[in-house]
Amino acid sequence: RRARAPPCRSLYGGFVKWVKGSKKDATDSMAVQVAGKEHWPELRAIILVINAGKKDTPSTEGMQTSVATSPLLSFRATSVVEPRLKEMEEAYKKRDFGAFGRLCMMDSNQFHATCLDTYPPIFYMTDASRQAIRLCHAYNEVKGRTVAAYTFDAGPNAVIYCLEKDRDELLAFMLHFFPAPSSNVDSYSNKPELLKKAASIALDKKLVAAGEELRTPAKGDAKMIYCTSVGGDPKVLDVSKSLIDPETGMPLEAKMQKWQQTLGPASGGCPVPHQAIMKVGAVLATLVAAKVLLALAKKA
Repeated sequence: RRARAPPCRSLYGGFVKWVKGSKKDATDSMAVQVAGKEHWPELRAIILVINAGKKDTPSTEGMQTSVATSPLLSFRATSVVEPRLKEMEEAYKKRDFGAFGRLCMMDSNQFHATCLDTYPPIFYMTDASRQAIRLCHAYNEVKGRTVAAYTFDAGPNAVIYCLEKDRDELLAFMLHFFPAPSSNVDSYSNKPELLKKAASIALDKKLVAAGEELRTPAKGDAKMIYCTSVGGDPKVLDVSKSLIDPETGMPLEAKMQKWQQTLGPASGGCPVPHQAIMKVGAVLATLVAAKVLLALAKKA
């Protein structure tokens, strides 16, 4: 890793682990692919974009403050991360969604607990974010198993993992409680055909009742719903497809905008969040390592 974490942990596809390393110059802090895209092709993600705008507390600034002030982060770094990394890697290799999902949610919760333990506290999640969490637990309880597994990075947007066989009904459930702002769903998702299909699904009354105890369906709390899957390995592209000027290193704005439109709706109503751009290529690093390894590297 030479710069920010997302590019490091997103270079490879499939399931990627960010190794902390021990050298002072961080030359051995790098991403390692644990399993390729083909290992678990049934894995899916539904991303609720609660806020695509600039965060009140930037990730790096927030982590630095947490390192300096949060005893919980220190405990997490020394006692929780390594065992959990091993558990997560084992669950992914076995394609054990129950274990994978439980670890996703537990780790996300603990990361945001360290944010609250920071002084002054950092609030990345919103009321809508917390409602998405409670809806996932309610859904799982009715189903009697872990179907929906949320995780949040340093922000309010919910990344909800599921399996392909469960995606359509889960998407219908989330769409019921986070409906599109208008009848035209084309501008509400990168996959409007999936939303249209989900909107036609008659939900189990038990699911609806469990959800309505927690949230009244309301438009506007989610700006977009992205549907995505495990990303593939990097490819070498011709320079003509580059999004940056090879001589100056600066972004080519026209190409960037066109590229973004291929990922999101043509209306451009909502910037594409980095989770959607990366797909699920950095599952392990996103769930665990990205949240604490900056602190570990500083302590190494």
